[in-house]
Amino acid sequence: MRTAFRPAGAAALAALLLQSSLPPAALAAAPERPLTAILLVARARLPDPNFADSVVLVMNNLGPAPVGVIINRPTPVSVAQLFPDLKSLARLHDKVYFGGPIDMGSVWYLVRANAPPRHAIRTCQGVYLSADRELLLELLRREKPMEGLRIFVGHAGWAPGQLESEIGQKDWTLEHAAPAAIFGGKPDAPWPTPPSPAAPQS
Repeated sequence: MRTAFRPAGAAALAALLLQSSLPPAALAAAPERPLTAILLVARARLPDPNFADSVVLVMNNLGPAPVGVIINRPTPVSVAQLFPDLKSLARLHDKVYFGGPIDMGSVWYLVRANAPPRHAIRTCQGVYLSADRELLLELLRREKPMEGLRIFVGHAGWAPGQLESEIGQKDWTLEHAAPAAIFGGKPDAPWPTPPSPAAPQS
């Protein structure tokens, strides 16, 4: 299930994020058991702008079809803009990430932890997924708020059988979901993708 969504800019996206208050239905109803998670890496020159150059953490038992978050697409919006009341975040430059084009009013996050946090679901060894606002605020009040934390707006999803078909078409390659793969590396594919320059007039 793919839906194109492009806000006018950082201010518009920040305003949209600040409206979110309820956790995504998939997470609110998720069973308290480990997820089956993999990483999907988009093939070169994938035509869908929402997924081009993306790496997606996909979980197979949040619902009737795969659900995930794109882990390498920072938005122009900072975490400080998303939580303006937390003055301690003002010095931070960490960005909110584009998790996918579905339910852009929702906020999900991944956190690394030695023990399972409350209201969070294990995705792989030492990494947990949640949409619980109180837990997120607690994490953001730590001395190092963004250590082992990545915040997303929206998520990715597929209709039953759709992702299997795309993998069969070589749109995606599969990799092991591990903490280093999820949190390591420097994102180099920001979202929204800047528009291509107009072709010169002949």
